Amino acid sequence: MVSHTETDSGRAYAPTRVRRLTDFELTLPALVLLVLFFVVPVVILLMRSVTEPVPGLGNYVELLGSSTYLRIFTNTFLVSGLVTVVSLLIGFPVAWALAVMPGRAASIVFAILLLSMWTNLLARTYAWMVLLQRTGVINKVLIGLGLIDKPLPLVNNLTGVTIGMTYIMLPFIILPLYGVIKKIDPAILQAAALCGANRWQSLVRVLLPLAVPGMAAGALMVFVMSLGYFVTPALLGGTANMMLAELIAQFVQSLVNWGMGGAAALVLLVVTLALYAVQLRFFGTDRMGGR
Repeated sequence: MVSHTETDSGRAYAPTRVRRLTDFELTLPALVLLVLFFVVPVVILLMRSVTEPVPGLGNYVELLGSSTYLRIFTNTFLVSGLVTVVSLLIGFPVAWALAVMPGRAASIVFAILLLSMWTNLLARTYAWMVLLQRTGVINKVLIGLGLIDKPLPLVNNLTGVTIGMTYIMLPFIILPLYGVIKKIDPAILQAAALCGANRWQSLVRVLLPLAVPGMAAGALMVFVMSLGYFVTPALLGGTANMMLAELIAQFVQSLVNWGMGGAAALVLLVVTLALYAVQLRFFGTDRMGGR
């Protein structure tokens, strides 16, 4: 960029060049923040996991060799996978309906989704505790309709955790799916119908394959977030359905065992990064974004 300046007598100075910032210089503040608030804490956790209480890999050996801890790992992946599948089954029809319904109706549904996301997580979880307990609204309605004779156990078990977490995770899978489905040209479905495909065939052979990137992005987001959830499983699942985030909290807060807590947190981080790498390998950033 060249600029000219003039003196009072009208004579111009020699042109000066303004140096443009490089890409690295422009991104340097963001990189500094990432290093300070993400990289440094992870490095500190790594160091504490291999130095406390004694130097070595004893924390990892105990964590991965104990049947109790392995059961918690298994329960964590079971709950996360189940919540992801249920969220997909519910979220896909909702995203499709949002993509095809009139604008005013879609705005109302979007407002409901955003309102649920903005509501305090603890308040939503306590609301589900009230609804799902043995004397709650759901059991009373089912008994009143004659569908059951006695209250169903819907809290302090896998059912309660799945219901509560699915409700919380639904917006995170509906929004990516909506973005991908909205970009699908309706003429493609019309062409499938003209070629003799019925509605089921159009759904399975045309719509679903085109929506796979959005499904993959939403499923990854839900699964990864579910792996690290703490409040909802603790309140709706009880000790019998403990997840890894609860175990880490117990190590740090109750047992003051930063070594084991850091080891468990790093194992969870490695699993999360591995899942993200697999998805990038098969879909890439462009396809995940629906482009």
